[in-house]
Amino acid sequence: MTRGRLRLALAACLRLALAVCLLLAPAVPAAGAQPERPHVLLILADDLGWRDVGYHGSEIETPTLDALAAAGAELDRFYAMPTCSPTRATLLTGQLPLRHGVLGPLSKNNPTGLPLDRRLLPQFLQDAGYQTALVGKWHLGYLDRAYHPNQRGFESFYGHVSGGVGYWDHVHGGGYDWQRDGVIERNARYTTHLIAEEGERVIRERDPEKPLFLYVAFNAPHLPNEAPESALARYAHVEDSRRRAHAAMVSEMDAAVGRIVGALESEGIARNTLIWFLSDNGGLNEAAAPAFYRRILAIADRIFDRPFPFRVLNFLQTNIEDGGADNGPFRMGKQSVHEGGVRVPAFVVWPERVAPLRVDARVSVADILPTVLQAAGLPAVEEQVMDGVSRWDVVTGTGSTPAPDLATSSADGLAYYHGDLKLIRTTGGEQHLFDLASDPFEKNDLADDRPADLAALAAKLDAFPRAEDVRLPIWRLALDPDEFGGAERGPPMSERTRP
Repeated sequence: MTRGRLRLALAACLRLALAVCLLLAPAVPAAGAQPERPHVLLILADDLGWRDVGYHGSEIETPTLDALAAAGAELDRFYAMPTCSPTRATLLTGQLPLRHGVLGPLSKNNPTGLPLDRRLLPQFLQDAGYQTALVGKWHLGYLDRAYHPNQRGFESFYGHVSGGVGYWDHVHGGGYDWQRDGVIERNARYTTHLIAEEGERVIRERDPEKPLFLYVAFNAPHLPNEAPESALARYAHVEDSRRRAHAAMVSEMDAAVGRIVGALESEGIARNTLIWFLSDNGGLNEAAAPAFYRRILAIADRIFDRPFPFRVLNFLQTNIEDGGADNGPFRMGKQSVHEGGVRVPAFVVWPERVAPLRVDARVSVADILPTVLQAAGLPAVEEQVMDGVSRWDVVTGTGSTPAPDLATSSADGLAYYHGDLKLIRTTGGEQHLFDLASDPFEKNDLADDRPADLAALAAKLDAFPRAEDVRLPIWRLALDPDEFGGAERGPPMSERTRP
């Protein structure tokens, strides 16, 4: 083993040892009064596939995530939405996309965002005396400042408001997008490292008289495929350059999680902190790209040479061909309502309250808000409809609250979950039925064998409340696509914002 590889291996071992010690060590009192309510740390990965973590059998080294998952409740059937903005909106509202109207990724040119009449998790926690901070990616509206995180319950925000930035240049769609509380901050450092540092700072400089709600939303391992040379060298044996870069980005994120969790330990608050980790959707890879998108790209290849003469075609090509995630053994991935697009890695850790266990019940991102509120000893929300329910008894192994029905949508259609049954309605109107208890990989379509069940789920899907879609029409996106990274062509994103 080379000296560099040995150093990297030792670093991974140290991170693993830190996570284990953090979870097993006795509580250490911090300076000042210790809040009665738990601190809450939500960690959101971006485009992390099911088989992109070590504890799911990946070749990617994730010692921090592996140790944390083993120390808490591993959510083996956890569901996000198929794309980023819908998951983020659902996490913060407890409502499903069909109800709140954020049905897909929000463009930088979206005039609105997550509806302002919805109250969000940080606002409920603020009412209970929590201090609140967001570090990383927002992606729920930005042309109007009223949709920014600082106006939606977060006392501090550091990161980017758009869907994806270059890891070093921090550019999205031609505009620089890295800020602190609405004010641009220019630097050329790797975003995952900046997020880790800010997470540590928020924990270290928090008000010790109040409980802390910290939402860390990484942009990793979302495109573009960019990672430090040392991280890439760690996966030099991986032949596929896309997978190599993806693995390197995941490992950098794992190390960043280790730093943030380590800050909880150094501040003496680790054992009184509820940590919830999840991915915002399945991972991006070429095999999972919707058929409609692949047909467009095939036509473009017959007409033009690469790079294409139109930005939208190059953006489409990037989103089809450049992903390096692994969602196996599930079907499809990001942008699909099949299991590979929505069933994602997730776990809950709270040394004081959550014993190590594997949760086989279906839990979704819509359940996070009501579950966190119950875990914090706060009353359920009554002034806003919730599609999720508290699953605290399931997470702690003390009960078996039934999973509520789940509805989602994406580029390839709609899906509706009721118990173990799943209905898929394609954009072409075809309907498929799967029993996930016996067929988690969606290989056996039961639509013809169980017409009554098919009709019952179809009726439930049709009856589900629909909000107005807040997204721009697709032709508007084609005129000005949201590229990740690259040259600046206009003012920074923060300067485009309306007061």
